[in-house]
Amino acid sequence: MAPRYTVAKAPNPIDKHVGSRVRMRRKMLAMSQEKLGAALGLTFQQVQKYERGANRIGASRLQQMSNILQVPVEFFFEGAPNASAPHGSNESTLSMARIDDFVSNSEGLRLIGAFMRIDNAAVRRRIVMLLQEIADDDGN
Repeated sequence: MAPRYTVAKAPNPIDKHVGSRVRMRRKMLAMSQEKLGAALGLTFQQVQKYERGANRIGASRLQQMSNILQVPVEFFFEGAPNASAPHGSNESTLSMARIDDFVSNSEGLRLIGAFMRIDNAAVRRRIVMLLQEIADDDGN
């Protein structure tokens, strides 16, 4: 009899999206994986698996997370890839994934936090214009 091999299944795009939104919100609250895990009665490793999309988050667990992270359940699905569209066909999914990645890392969170502390709307607009100019500059 030939040996059986299991092939690791890639995470579902929606599970990855929901997990990245959990990670983003947890980081926005400056909450560790250990603290979220303790509040859920889980280990931090299980939180890691949820955040990567390796394990699916059940409905009751998602409701529990929404209470702990102080957001409505719908928050986790904002910008999710269209489940009925063929995989990779939704261009906005890529941009949402990039936004999720940006707000999930420490640099993105620091930038957002600093920007939000600027009270002057005109200054904020000038900063946005400056960033757009820098991004559009090809280095020429």
